[in-house]
Amino acid sequence: MKLRMIALAYTILVLLTGLVFWNRIETKTEFPIDMLELNTKVTEITEKLTSIRSSAEELDEASIEELEKEYNCDIALISDKNYESVNNDWIRRGWSVFDYRDGKDIAGKIAFDARNTEYRSMVNKQRTQLVTVLCAAYLLGMILLLLIWYFYIRPFTKLRTFAAQVSKGNLDMPLEMTKHNYFGAFTESFDRMREKLKESAERENRANRSKQELVAELSHDIKTPVATIKATCEVMELKHKDSDVQEKVAVIKSKADSVEHLVDNMFKATLEELEELKVEPKEESSLIISDMLSDLRYYGEVKQEGEVPQCLILVDKLRLEQVIDNIAGNSFKYAGTPLEVSFSTEEEHIHVILSDRGPGVPEDELDMLTAKFYRGSVATESGKDGSGLGLYLASIFMERMGGGLEVRNREGGGFVVEIVLKKV
Repeated sequence: MKLRMIALAYTILVLLTGLVFWNRIETKTEFPIDMLELNTKVTEITEKLTSIRSSAEELDEASIEELEKEYNCDIALISDKNYESVNNDWIRRGWSVFDYRDGKDIAGKIAFDARNTEYRSMVNKQRTQLVTVLCAAYLLGMILLLLIWYFYIRPFTKLRTFAAQVSKGNLDMPLEMTKHNYFGAFTESFDRMREKLKESAERENRANRSKQELVAELSHDIKTPVATIKATCEVMELKHKDSDVQEKVAVIKSKADSVEHLVDNMFKATLEELEELKVEPKEESSLIISDMLSDLRYYGEVKQEGEVPQCLILVDKLRLEQVIDNIAGNSFKYAGTPLEVSFSTEEEHIHVILSDRGPGVPEDELDMLTAKFYRGSVATESGKDGSGLGLYLASIFMERMGGGLEVRNREGGGFVVEIVLKKV
């Protein structure tokens, strides 16, 4: 039963109890009469009547009415015409009747409705006591219920909210603990459980992320040797006309195509779950660029203009190699011309400019080339495979190394990708 239902039931119980005892007070018929008090009143009234009589020959009605109001009584003098009938009526109604003496002689009667007065006084007193007791009992009961809610039920309400948040996967919401709370240790245990769950979830996320990064890196890096295998197969097809060699080369090329498709599918699925690949820039000599450009000979012809400016640059060597491989691979795949490389330098950056003499890219597509999964119309029309991730990843990697990547068409025909590297 909820606490508010208990409070409502308790309120109804107190009201019913009060109603029962209230009615029982009205039915009580036995009560005491304080005769000492009545005799004292009679003496005071007699003295005042004597004092009034001594100052005047007769008692006037105004003086008698004033005394009757003051002492809540009735006074009848022997000289009154209805003295006997009034006296008999008092006795019949059960009033307390006393003699009023003027000296030794009886001068009249003084009557008190003592039973009714005492009865009303007793009833009012008992009702006041009843209301006081009921109010005190109700207040104490409510205070007890409030204490039960604060110290016993409230912690469980917080625990229910806490459990609901944990079930939704929100492990950052702490469970508040009140000092000296009866359930303090109990609450602390649940909060420790939340912290352990959070640590476990974070470890699991890190493990999953590491696995995704590894799969993404491997699947992307595998594309380079696969491309080399396919290029070698094309060379062998041109050089060797022997049917047996041609057949074996065709098998190798077919399997390379299969591997490339599988790698593309795996890389795409992994990248959709992965927010970003890890990039860890370090201080490196700019001469590493020369080594990376030298390795491009396995793709095709590279024409280098000038030397790499010698300085320290902030790069992730692995990621920079991926960027250059991506750009060179796209150039050899879609342009089919030698890759031309030149350099420029400024105060905070050096620029590596890679360009070809191919058809270029429509101007309205340039801004979209670095978008995820986007492939330009030239790539689509060529019928050659691709994932639309090369320039997207290259742009992301360069930004995280503090540099950048720009794409544009070359005057006179061709496509240009400019890599911006940050100097240390």
